[in-house]
Amino acid sequence: MIFFHINPITIFLFLTSLILSSHPYNFSAASDSEVGDEIPFTYTEGTGKGPKKWGQIDPRWKACGNGKMQSPIDLLNRRVQVFPSLGKLKRDYQPAPAVVKNRGHDITVMWKGDAGKININGTDYKLLQFHWHSPSEHTFNGSRYDLELHIVHLSSSGEIAVVGIVYKYGRPDPLLSKLFHHIKSDGKEERDLGIFNPGAIKFGSRKYYRYIGSLTVPPCTEGVIWTIVKKVRTVSREQVRALREAVHDGFEANARPTQRSSEIAVEFYTPKENGGST
Repeated sequence: MIFFHINPITIFLFLTSLILSSHPYNFSAASDSEVGDEIPFTYTEGTGKGPKKWGQIDPRWKACGNGKMQSPIDLLNRRVQVFPSLGKLKRDYQPAPAVVKNRGHDITVMWKGDAGKININGTDYKLLQFHWHSPSEHTFNGSRYDLELHIVHLSSSGEIAVVGIVYKYGRPDPLLSKLFHHIKSDGKEERDLGIFNPGAIKFGSRKYYRYIGSLTVPPCTEGVIWTIVKKVRTVSREQVRALREAVHDGFEANARPTQRSSEIAVEFYTPKENGGST
């Protein structure tokens, strides 16, 4: 008798795609809700609008309080399973018109044209936008870094895929250096970046963690495919300070606390060649 090992995340993605294809919820709007009005919520506990209360603020945000697969999580070594079969993250990005916007709770770069895609398990996810959280939202064995970049993608069937990259204080980040002037500008109006190349986003490693979680801001929609790059990159204190000063009061530290994650399977990809080079 022959036994086949089936990747549990592959099974989950297949079932999720079936559910999403027949679900009445507008998942394009779910992605856009990440860019929604930040006034009803904050990151400060004790205000009645902090992370512990998000699920009670709006009926559409119930998942923030009672969801079972909420992000961010702590990536504990003892829980991570190595899966070389996950394969290299396939990126096919291209330059396209983009704008930068202060959404009040974060600073976001959004593409107005086709900026390319990533491919996960044979499914294409169109690149939409990226934004920052400081300090980092995901933690590694309990350690939190100074900044986290989220790169948001959406499939044609409405599935959301986010790539996360974490940073510690050190040399300036080249991506933020390109955008520094725009970030320091006042106002919430969209500012035209012209043609912006997403290739400016440096991953630095082919190793990554993969799990199924949620958006980290209301409505905390679940079924999000997370890819967290293992390499920790560097960012200057001045760059993080500029991001924090640009957002509204109450959002200077815009990281949601880690969520219960005992039921979430976390997989890790590392290349096979040369023992798994970075």
